[in-house]
Amino acid sequence: MDMIHVRLVIPPDLADETVAVLSADRCVFNLVSLPDAARHPDGTAVQCDILAGAANETLGRLRGLAVEQRGSIVVEPVDMALSGPAAEVEKQTLGARARAPIWEEVEARIHAEGTYRPSFYLYLAIAGIIGSVGIITNSQILIVAAMIVGPEYGAITSISLGLANHNSVRIRQGLLALLLGFTLAVVATFLFSLLVRGLGLQPTAFTLGIRPVSNLINTPNFFSFVVAVLAGVVGIVSLTQARTSALLGVFISVTTIPAAADIGVSCAFSSFTEARGSLLQLLLNIAVLIVVGLATLTAQPAIWRRISRRRSRAHER
Repeated sequence: MDMIHVRLVIPPDLADETVAVLSADRCVFNLVSLPDAARHPDGTAVQCDILAGAANETLGRLRGLAVEQRGSIVVEPVDMALSGPAAEVEKQTLGARARAPIWEEVEARIHAEGTYRPSFYLYLAIAGIIGSVGIITNSQILIVAAMIVGPEYGAITSISLGLANHNSVRIRQGLLALLLGFTLAVVATFLFSLLVRGLGLQPTAFTLGIRPVSNLINTPNFFSFVVAVLAGVVGIVSLTQARTSALLGVFISVTTIPAAADIGVSCAFSSFTEARGSLLQLLLNIAVLIVVGLATLTAQPAIWRRISRRRSRAHER
């Protein structure tokens, strides 16, 4: 049984109406109301547990009362809940909706990933250098490591959410972060590769043009497009379902950081044709991930709303 715990501070003039809304909701349990008990903001302190499958509708009603604008709403996950009445309501009322994502939580998770602190750019630069070492030494393990270190997927999903919500500020911030971050990664790998070339540290195989890892990265094709599409779908679904293991798989399947690293390496070794291929690979992957992310973020709520309507009609019969 999946539940969330909700703590609210409600302005006095909204308290009675809000408590009445929660009391009338069959999917709300363990409701506690403490009038005038809260400070900063002042008001009525309310706590309750809500079945996760009904959380979208219940939180929507609370936001419709403007509780969060004049008070506050805090949502916490519940690791374990044991309640016979709640389990019965979940079975009879929610059905398939019991596993529906909580969209406010999903958006909060994407918002958190879409913050661009200095560490965001530092991670990109370090990931680029790790990727360049993997390219020069033909080490696939280091390429995977670079993919895992890179934080760019948070910016990509933030842009997709901005497009879905028509939030131009979020879109602009995400695109700027990607532009600056990947530029920094390319410059860092270029300078590092120049140092390697100047000191003659590159392996003989790389000097002779035996570069299987680089060739895979700088040659965008149908298969890289398919992988980007599938990774975009899995990435958004894993975010909505809080599946970190699946999200990690996305990080190590999309050629963004390796492509940026290969641009720097190829330019440093005067392989400009390969650099152009890597640039195309990078732009292709970013564009596909954003578009697929937008489509998935738009489709999922529509699908769950349809499931909810079908369940409601069946329950009325």
